[in-house]
Amino acid sequence: MAINPSIVSRDLDKLAAKTGNIYESVYIASQRARQVAVKTKEELTQKLGEFASNIDNLEEIFENREQIEISRFYERQPKPTSVALEEFIEDKVEYRWKDAE
Repeated sequence: MAINPSIVSRDLDKLAAKTGNIYESVYIASQRARQVAVKTKEELTQKLGEFASNIDNLEEIFENREQIEISRFYERQPKPTSVALEEFIEDKVEYRWKDAE
């Protein structure tokens, strides 16, 4: 049975120690993951938008290759949750709670 090298075990005690509550830590990481995902999607959409054309021509095949390469590059990127958790563990994420009134 092959082991997926992209799967990383996380120490939940270390995550919980950052905020004092594992659920708050997961929430913060999930919000950061959402930000990373939105930013990545905007970049990809912008790059692929350059290829948008209503005209069919012979150069379309070449353009499709470029689109495929761009898409493959983004597919090889680490998942937003992995990026967010690494940033959270390394104290690169700033967060604050709204004051309860």
